[in-house]
Amino acid sequence: MAVEIPRGILRDDLQLDEFRLSFLANDEMMELSQDPLGKQAGRVFKEGDLEVWAKDMEDGSKAVGLFNRGIWKTKVTARWSDIGIQGKKIVRDIWRQKDLGTFDNEFTATVPRHGVVLVKISGQSR
Repeated sequence: MAVEIPRGILRDDLQLDEFRLSFLANDEMMELSQDPLGKQAGRVFKEGDLEVWAKDMEDGSKAVGLFNRGIWKTKVTARWSDIGIQGKKIVRDIWRQKDLGTFDNEFTATVPRHGVVLVKISGQSR
């Protein structure tokens, strides 16, 4: 089975910088981008410079991005009611590839300025 690489990830095979290499080496990030359900993420919350985007995954989980478009680090909250889930859920950091714990009704992360925290929210640990 061929794996599709997102357009623009490689400028040419001699210019693979650290970010692109870490992206390609992160199997969980690749699973998220290549999910067979093929759904696009949609914005579920916006307040000023803060946004939450969510995407349904084939396994029933949600991929959620917490965005801070501001110039100061700040807390961003993903509320279960905004992303269409309820109850206790396991939150996993996609970039760091580790479970962050079990949360009920919402998850809050400190997001760096102009940054994003990307998590997978599911009913079970990986």
